[in-house]
Amino acid sequence: MTVPVHKPVRVLVCDDQALIRAGFATIIDAQPDLEVVGECGDGRAAVDLTRQVHPDVVVMDVRMPVLDGIEATRLLAGAGVPDPVKVLVVTTFNLDEYVYEALRAGASGFLLKDAPPAQLLDGIRTVAAGAALLAPEVTRQLVGRYASRISPPEPVTDDSRLTPRELEVLRLIADGLSNGEIAATLVLSHETVKTYVSRILTKLDLRDRVQAVVYAYRSGLVT
Repeated sequence: MTVPVHKPVRVLVCDDQALIRAGFATIIDAQPDLEVVGECGDGRAAVDLTRQVHPDVVVMDVRMPVLDGIEATRLLAGAGVPDPVKVLVVTTFNLDEYVYEALRAGASGFLLKDAPPAQLLDGIRTVAAGAALLAPEVTRQLVGRYASRISPPEPVTDDSRLTPRELEVLRLIADGLSNGEIAATLVLSHETVKTYVSRILTKLDLRDRVQAVVYAYRSGLVT
């Protein structure tokens, strides 16, 4: 029997401060399941280098010269981008506007630079696995506060692409419940809830739970 060999997660580090960039790279490269495939100091370089080295995850700063991290994230992971890359935004700025704009641009997660190294590493692994990094209650708070600023809500009380049960699960996701909490609320198994979540994301062409929450608020499925 052949044992499958799992390739390391390929990571690109983008930060305009060389010392921080080198520190992140050292921490990441020390992990057997992670590999730094590139470093750069501005958003434009991040976009160009991503197209050359094809990382699985880009660790992205926000405030940088030439092109900031929000715009770079939009070019790498935004709506309509072919072969989008997963972006983990890591910044010193703990401002709700930055968090929401980063997520809206297509980022899969958001961390502060003063987070412990273990949290950065777990964040990279979480994003690489296709999950959103922010806790559900944080996501709900941000989306509930800022979704209405982006565009007028599109009142929808139903979506023919989803079954009644899937709509119910989507509303609970938007309410900030984890899979375990949804399972307890609906008296379902954890695996069944995971299946429902996967179907919802596929049917609505959404990348992760963060986008599902944004969709639910902007479509009027929750208020």
